[in-house]
Amino acid sequence: MTATSGLAGVPLAVTPLTRKDLASDQEVRWCPGCGDYAILAAVQGALADLGVRRENLVIVSGIGCSSRFPYYMNTYGVHSLHGRAPALATGIALARPDLSVWVVTGDGDALSIGGNHLVHALRRNVNLTILLFNNRIYSLTKGQFSPTSERGTVTKTSPEGSVDAPLDPITLALGAGATFVARAIDSDRELLADVLGAAAGHRGAALVEIYQNCPIFNDGAFDALRRKDAPALIRLRHGEPITFGDGLGVVRDPGTGRLAVARVAEVGTDRVLVHDAHDPDPTTAFALARLTDAPLTRAPVGVFRAVTAPVFDDDARAQVRMPAASDRLAALQRLVTGPDTWTV
Repeated sequence: MTATSGLAGVPLAVTPLTRKDLASDQEVRWCPGCGDYAILAAVQGALADLGVRRENLVIVSGIGCSSRFPYYMNTYGVHSLHGRAPALATGIALARPDLSVWVVTGDGDALSIGGNHLVHALRRNVNLTILLFNNRIYSLTKGQFSPTSERGTVTKTSPEGSVDAPLDPITLALGAGATFVARAIDSDRELLADVLGAAAGHRGAALVEIYQNCPIFNDGAFDALRRKDAPALIRLRHGEPITFGDGLGVVRDPGTGRLAVARVAEVGTDRVLVHDAHDPDPTTAFALARLTDAPLTRAPVGVFRAVTAPVFDDDARAQVRMPAASDRLAALQRLVTGPDTWTV
């Protein structure tokens, strides 16, 4: 395990784990057909493959359908306050470097009441793996529009259609300076497993947006991305040309510098953009995210960005680490009697 791994210092299991080892004895209770079932199975499988001891895994959730997650994992877990999971997880990661800390949240929990906590966890680059389930609706509270609902969505709180512009979690994360940003879809287990493994191995804040179908309040929101006869997923693989569908590719307009979709046969293979997830400049990753169209008939998936940067909890621990107790006491005394105190 390298020093830059997100699992550096986290003890591994003596014997190999299986998915069943990570499943708790609680009855899984989501609506029939909910995408959360597939995500749960993928996460259990990915964590088993990582080989981290169960007692060194912590799942922190907020409020929402996705936030039942800790109950279904045979690990330590915290079901926290609405939107506050990243803040609580930051404290755990700071205090316990021997733990692999995961945050499970939804589009309402993370991007509405919890938007500020998510942004600051990302900009600080806390060593967390954050899974953001995006079904583009509030499900637990019975179907109100959420920050990611597309314009015109008809719900109980928007009977004439939502007039809000939807928030894109990927561009938000990139704008906040996140060092690892990825997207997957609940129905593509191979892609989801690959992305989860890459996120867990990243040292720093890793955000994974997962398109997740809600069969009750927003059924079919991602159907266009699931159709085998019209593949619309733009798969991002580091070091490979970005091609998809029936002979389509992502190119950069030589005049404007903007990214666009073109037929490879017409523009030539040399024009097709080669994906660089390790580019320290997030500009191209941001432009790739903007290729997601409003009706979701096309969307990039995979790892948008994976770069190395100072990690908040590593730096914070180093700042307070001193060789001897006497040094710590002396430093504390200097703070107490420093220039901001005086004797009357």
